[in-house]
Amino acid sequence: MKLINTLRIIHHEIINQKKRIGIITTTAVLLLYCFSSCNSRKSSGIGSIPTDSITIARGQSFFANKCNSCHNLNYDGIGPQLAGITSENSVDWIKNFIRDPKKVIESGDTTAKKLFEKYKTLMPSFAYLPDEEINAILAFIHSKKKLERPVAGEDTNDIKNPIPDTIKSSDLLVDLALVTQIPRSSDQPPFTRITKLDYQPNTGDLFVLDLRGKLYKLQNGGQKVYMDMANLKPKFINQPGLATGFGSFAFHPEFSKNGLLYTTHTEPPATAKADFSYPDSIPVLLQWVLTEWKTDPSAFPFSGKGREIFRIDMPTGIHGMQEIAFNPRAKPGDEDYGLLYIGIGDGGSAEIGHALVSPIPDRIWGTIIRIDPSGNNSKNGNYGIPPGNPFYKTGNEKNAPEIYAWGFRNPHRISWSKLGQLLAVNIGEHNIEALNVIKPGRFYGWPIREGTFLERFFNNSGKIYPLPDNDSVYHVTYPVAQFDHDEGVAISGGFEYRGTAVPQLVGKYLFGDIASGKLFFVNMKDLKLGKQTTIKKWKISFNGVPTTLAQLCGNSRVEIRFGMDSKGELYILTKADGKVYKLVRATMKR
Repeated sequence: MKLINTLRIIHHEIINQKKRIGIITTTAVLLLYCFSSCNSRKSSGIGSIPTDSITIARGQSFFANKCNSCHNLNYDGIGPQLAGITSENSVDWIKNFIRDPKKVIESGDTTAKKLFEKYKTLMPSFAYLPDEEINAILAFIHSKKKLERPVAGEDTNDIKNPIPDTIKSSDLLVDLALVTQIPRSSDQPPFTRITKLDYQPNTGDLFVLDLRGKLYKLQNGGQKVYMDMANLKPKFINQPGLATGFGSFAFHPEFSKNGLLYTTHTEPPATAKADFSYPDSIPVLLQWVLTEWKTDPSAFPFSGKGREIFRIDMPTGIHGMQEIAFNPRAKPGDEDYGLLYIGIGDGGSAEIGHALVSPIPDRIWGTIIRIDPSGNNSKNGNYGIPPGNPFYKTGNEKNAPEIYAWGFRNPHRISWSKLGQLLAVNIGEHNIEALNVIKPGRFYGWPIREGTFLERFFNNSGKIYPLPDNDSVYHVTYPVAQFDHDEGVAISGGFEYRGTAVPQLVGKYLFGDIASGKLFFVNMKDLKLGKQTTIKKWKISFNGVPTTLAQLCGNSRVEIRFGMDSKGELYILTKADGKVYKLVRATMKR
């Protein structure tokens, strides 16, 4: 009954938010990520933008591939809305920003500096785009008018600086050793899109994934392609979207015996009937597919047959099915042994005004699910629902029994502590990045909460507010650690150190900020539900020389990921340059 009442309350809150924001209707004037209006930027040359239907159609295609992951025409996303920018800014200024936003910001341009201060992340350079493509993109944007929509009239109590205290530096200094360089998968930046390092549980062999479609096996300081998704799946795509492509992989705990490997990848919309879909009024940009592969464990490169487990529709190219994992702490005979955990984002649904895709547990968007790949009691008969799942036979047939926990924007990475705690990071929208201790059947707040703050997602203002007086009735499980966007803009989930080579890391969960490459840790003993744990920064050296990840890769947009080997030693991947580092030694004053 407690759970059912919670669901009713959340549903009513969603409806009430819709009603509240209808009180005042005004034109939503939002800062734009790259192209916000400014009197000094008023365009005097709109005529230079093509207006023919062929160019506009081509521009729509380019926009979907290059811009849509961060930008929406009418709603703030990772970057703000873009409709109307060509009427408010000069064409030359827009083009200059597209080609080299960093240069424009560093030139002292007032508008660019304000935008960077607001969004706290640097847009990648698109200098490689030919004028023809940029002109087509601008033609498409110019064909769209800025949307007039309801905006909340009660924003006076929004929180300008949700976490005023800055994260303090510790004296932990960790030396890195270069393990390998993953080959370029593109001639244009980012040159690689490496996102995951994991190991084969029986041999300890390390594998690194590139979103563009290849899974590499690391060998003797080098690497060889083990699996090529484009060859195995003819409909495979790796764009549009920041997360589109070969999303994740996980070896079955008994891979050496059964040869079972699991992967996620993306395909175009309507490639096949989705097992999880939503009303056709919401667009479908792509489909995520979970596949079980059967192979000879000793075969190299990979050769085998795939069995589709399920596929899910997604409205955008962000927040997809980017994480799958087996609990490495589970042993044969344990209830969790052989069960596959899957992190599924909200598909960017809140950014495009369809947040109802994720907050109710009758749908698997915005959840961590748990399935038994060897079972068959699911609706499609391709997998099993573990009896220990919190929504298994709850009496409400509308609940999705696959769900283990729910209320996430993007449960980007999950891992298990030494004691078996399930940990997950949740990438926030405009304000808060969070680390969560996951408990079965718990609601983690999105889209009515961002961290420990109220989120009014329907007004798309990018603002957050104090929690309501009746907060307890929502039964939200809040993060055990969080930071705001003064510190970083997208949390990169890590691991509790379980190795022996770097004793200074014992008892610490290490993580970071994807974009900037900043590095953080929390002490595991301090993680307690209902309490905010102190986060501290740590630093690195390379070959004994203090440095930063941005300096190492020569790019201020580092895009880091963490990995762990079978011995519990940790690794850092820098997506910008395709390098893999191992944490090998450390110093820390006691």
